[in-house]
Amino acid sequence: MPILNHIALIGVGLIGGSFVLDLKRQGLVRTVTGIDTDRDNLQRALERGVIDRASVAIDADSIGGADLVLIATPVATVPAILTALRPVLPEHTWISDVGSTKISVIEAFRRCLPDSIHRCIAAHPIAGSDKSGADSAQYGLFQNRKLIITPHGGEDSDGIALIENLWRAVGAEIYTMDAQKHDAVFAAVSHMPHLAAFAYVHQLFDHPDGKAYLKFAATGFEDFTRIASGHPAVWADICLANRDNLLELVRGLGRQLDTLETILLNRDRPSLYRYFEEAKATRDGQSDEN
Repeated sequence: MPILNHIALIGVGLIGGSFVLDLKRQGLVRTVTGIDTDRDNLQRALERGVIDRASVAIDADSIGGADLVLIATPVATVPAILTALRPVLPEHTWISDVGSTKISVIEAFRRCLPDSIHRCIAAHPIAGSDKSGADSAQYGLFQNRKLIITPHGGEDSDGIALIENLWRAVGAEIYTMDAQKHDAVFAAVSHMPHLAAFAYVHQLFDHPDGKAYLKFAATGFEDFTRIASGHPAVWADICLANRDNLLELVRGLGRQLDTLETILLNRDRPSLYRYFEEAKATRDGQSDEN
């Protein structure tokens, strides 16, 4: 595949930073300009070699000559970023993102860059961590991970091929999915688990002895609540962007908890055993398939 002269990375954190680190190591990009509002984060990115140039502004200098603009910021920021890009975006530049919700991103592409919609590719790498910022960028993050392309129908095929090839080069497996299906799927397997973890932490701390209980927390608590350490701004934006799907799942979880409450009130061990057995079989089957 051709070597890119310049990638403009908007938002220098775990996902975008790890992506360009792998591309740079393979010699697939000559220069990476990091664009971020956090000057300290940009300085750390420069020191670690994640980026080659730094800017706090989206302007002709930071974007000029870019073969690709990769937006790696919280999904709620995408419309403002696209609006800022519009007057300085070179005609030949491709635009892509890494957002966890796709309907809102595609709507922003259409609304903010109508004349460049053919150069906008919506994508979602399925990788992450509870860490953030340039210090979290790492080699090999996407090895054997999934990358979802969600076509909007107006893309140039060359753009889709470029984005697929770049992600394949960093080790990702490429999948294509309708944006509506994507958001429903990831509400269930990613966004809802985070909501549940956040809610459980709140439930514990609302208990008058919650802090004292934490002295004895071990792997069960740590495994279940690790993702509650995710960046609040990122997860607030994701959950609001996927609100309708999540509301349905929240109500469904409420019904499951009601079922458990009834079983416990009735001291119904056979029903409780079956409930746990069915969940275990489902979870174990999913692990075997992966």
